[in-house]
Amino acid sequence: MGVGVLCAVQGAAESAIVQAVEGSGGRLSVTRRCADLTELLAAAEAGLGGVAVVSADLDRLDREAVAELHRCGVRVVALGDPTRPWLAERLTAHGADVVVEVPADADAVVREALGVLAGAAPARPAPEAGREPVLRRGATVAVWGPTGAPGRTFLAVNLAAELAVLDHDVLLVDADTYGGVVAQVLGVLDESPGLAAAARAAGQGTLDLPTLARLAPVVLPRLRLLTGLSRADRWPEIPASSTEEVLRVGRGVADVTVVDTGFCLEQDEVLSYDTHAPARNAATITALEQADLVVVVGAADPVGVQRLVRALGELTDAGLAPDRMVVVNRLRPTVAGVRPADAVTAALARYAGVRDAVLVPDDRAAVDAALLEGRALREIAPGSPARRSVAALAERVAARVLAELRVPVA
Repeated sequence: MGVGVLCAVQGAAESAIVQAVEGSGGRLSVTRRCADLTELLAAAEAGLGGVAVVSADLDRLDREAVAELHRCGVRVVALGDPTRPWLAERLTAHGADVVVEVPADADAVVREALGVLAGAAPARPAPEAGREPVLRRGATVAVWGPTGAPGRTFLAVNLAAELAVLDHDVLLVDADTYGGVVAQVLGVLDESPGLAAAARAAGQGTLDLPTLARLAPVVLPRLRLLTGLSRADRWPEIPASSTEEVLRVGRGVADVTVVDTGFCLEQDEVLSYDTHAPARNAATITALEQADLVVVVGAADPVGVQRLVRALGELTDAGLAPDRMVVVNRLRPTVAGVRPADAVTAALARYAGVRDAVLVPDDRAAVDAALLEGRALREIAPGSPARRSVAALAERVAARVLAELRVPVA
């Protein structure tokens, strides 16, 4: 018996394609004719096929659905429409392995399916003349830390602001689906979540450079902001595949994309009875997977350091963030002893093997003033010890992530 084909084709083309598949000389065989996307995904999850033939007008077919098929080991052959050429580009943007225009000889679909299975290069349609390609490849830096509010947002916002001072175009993304507040920290009153809009465009295959630039307004010179969710219960709007596409396009918008993430790494979809349920922490985990560098933030107190040590172990166990930089925030003698830098450095070296952590002194007055004004720390207190530490961190980050890319380091 040949490779199983899952056929989810609407209209008269279905019968012709089924007949062509069955006439492939045993190399392919239709194992399920699916009435809708739900049945198609269930058949793929059950391992009933290696190729899915889908029509462009299949209801709810989007980037997340194609990604789910790929996760099940199913290659996707999509059927376009020569009378609607934009469908071919949308299907390709969804991640289809190959797009075949119909009506055409149904045998062409079989040939393309066999070519995909043989590892042949997929026949992707050329982009439309008005679609701007992603030319440059910027870097992605994810800012992550354990629970307990160690200062992830503070560091992400001010790291992005300092990178912009170094003459780099920066995109700041609020991907904390539990409590994103980057817009409030920077005094942005727009309640429309830019990341959700970008994720929707990515899922529909319409996200490009102009669209992402429009959704991410300039909030400081050379710094754009993609605002986060206004409510934590909207997290299903940010699926993994869309987050990945947003970050990919972000590499074309900015030299550096700084992502403020949530704290939780739990792969909760493993616990779900619905195998197609969205993952609660997909945005955070995807950002960590896509990042060129992960800045791990911990608090400079006994509880914060303990959480930081455990968090570094969790990252390692999950296979995330192989390239990381550790930052200890709010360093102060009142909670870490008379020589706080030595105490924190010794603890991290002993329990986590970290000997090059960046220490950010606590400057509560300057940080509070910046928060009250809705501005970056460099705008309110350029001489603050905390600001100088973050500025030095930005120089290290830029030198580390941009050296191997085409973006020049200032």
